[in-house]
Amino acid sequence: MLTDYHNHTPLCHHAEGDPIEYARHAESIGLAEIGISDHNPTQGHLDDWRMSLGDLPRYLDMVEEARQGVTIPVRLSLECDYLEGREAWTDETAALAPWDYLIGSVHYIQDDLAVDDPKYMNHFKTPSEIEMMWRQYWRLYEKMVRTKQYDFHAHPDLAKRFGALPTGDLRPYYEPVIQALADTGGVMEVSTASLRKGLSEFYPSRTMLEMAFSAGVPIVINSDAHKPTDVGADFARALAFVRSVGYRETVRFHNRQRTIVPLPETWPL
Repeated sequence: MLTDYHNHTPLCHHAEGDPIEYARHAESIGLAEIGISDHNPTQGHLDDWRMSLGDLPRYLDMVEEARQGVTIPVRLSLECDYLEGREAWTDETAALAPWDYLIGSVHYIQDDLAVDDPKYMNHFKTPSEIEMMWRQYWRLYEKMVRTKQYDFHAHPDLAKRFGALPTGDLRPYYEPVIQALADTGGVMEVSTASLRKGLSEFYPSRTMLEMAFSAGVPIVINSDAHKPTDVGADFARALAFVRSVGYRETVRFHNRQRTIVPLPETWPL
């Protein structure tokens, strides 16, 4: 059976439904496990779409409430923004609770400039602006992977969120990240969230996933749910996608330890 390890809560101010609702939906559709992984608190104010450090005790209580309400495992996690120069905070965050895994992600390519926020899209209009954004995004993504601070790495090509793509072959952007994942034993997320954002392909693209498979990079399929009914969304398509590339295994996490398990042949079972 599949898992869904990337799910948010109202504490991030842009999701709805408590963890117990996510967990009950996961159980109802036959998932083996679910993980709750809201946006990590930061030192000082970064943006308005993450929990505050003061919310952390409530967050832990909410996950525990979810664990008491279902029979499947509910894993505890955070989605941690990689912010260059602030890596020490991730180490401090890792010590705040008994996490089952930590997710690494890149949203910001510099202070106050996020690649997936529509209010910043006027910064990425011309070919040179788009190329600059992609170069910076992938440079940071590689640095994030090489820190080895995270158990898997989210929505790899998020930079395509609004269709801002450089011209030509995109593989030179992907190659350093694939090499970093191979060098560090890193795990890459295959996310169905892109389909709910109006894109026609997953995060990552087929080309990048084929490169990851050739390099022996493990994967985990997630929804990046922001409401309970998003849990497991489009998993049948995602499973068919990864199997068509050649993947036959996925990864589960508990106490920051990973286990390799076989992928099902079809979904739902």
